[in-house]
Amino acid sequence: MRARVITVSDRSAAGERDDVSGPLLVAALVEAGHETDAEIVPDGEASVGAALGRAVAAGARVVLTTGGTGVGPRDRTPEGTLDVVDRQVPGLAEALRAHGAASSPHAWLSRGVAGVVDAGPGRPGALVVNLPGNPAGARDGVAFLLPLVGHVIDQLGGGDHP
Repeated sequence: MRARVITVSDRSAAGERDDVSGPLLVAALVEAGHETDAEIVPDGEASVGAALGRAVAAGARVVLTTGGTGVGPRDRTPEGTLDVVDRQVPGLAEALRAHGAASSPHAWLSRGVAGVVDAGPGRPGALVVNLPGNPAGARDGVAFLLPLVGHVIDQLGGGDHP
């Protein structure tokens, strides 16, 4: 399955800071058997929305973002994501926050969303999830998420419930 990781960070996009979380997510997805590529974009609703649109148009079935989910002035990843997804999966976003809060109370500050892009002409449908920019939060989030990915993608394609 094709996947894309989008790191959302002004400093990483400008080459001022190494991206740590993105490579962690790529490694986890590749280890799980997904063909995965990555992109770094600056913070902001428009840059996130455009990157998500490119990922879905390129056939990514799973798109994970890392960064831009907090309450800082440029943290607009959820807003950019909501511009692209057709339907939210709020239980998944809440479960990720609760899972992260077991390690850090800062997880409750995440405004990350999860949703799906429905299948349509020329696109097979995709799962889109915002994960924290913190490397530990991103690592824990993808570990929680990976067992659910296959079922979500099957459901997007019209699969039956187990």
